[in-house]
Amino acid sequence: QVQLVESGGGLVQAGDSLRLSCAASGGAIIDYAMAWFRQAPGKAREFVAAISWMGSSTTYADSVKGRFTISRDNAKNTLYLQMNTLKPEDTAIYYCAASPADNYSRISRIKIDHWGRGTQVTGSS
Repeated sequence: QVQLVESGGGLVQAGDSLRLSCAASGGAIIDYAMAWFRQAPGKAREFVAAISWMGSSTTYADSVKGRFTISRDNAKNTLYLQMNTLKPEDTAIYYCAASPADNYSRISRIKIDHWGRGTQVTGSS
């Protein structure tokens, strides 16, 4: 069973950049569509971005489109999220998620098979 561990979170100021990583073990992420979700204080978890198993297709929430970039390195078994022009409203715990590759087009709205424990991103104005 694949296990996911996020890293790279921290305290940032508005306009800063940050790159999150999600390292997988116990399985190969090439078998999975991968995604990032986030949960802000007092709010429900929300979809941020997804990437297909070979990285040929990506999807973003409107709130991050043009600022965030999801990518993956299957050889390193790692998922990334490059976050640019951060805003205070990007403050949240960011979670890495994995679902069988065929679920890519639905990953934002289905029950996720594997979650990481999250990494905190705190933005200030």
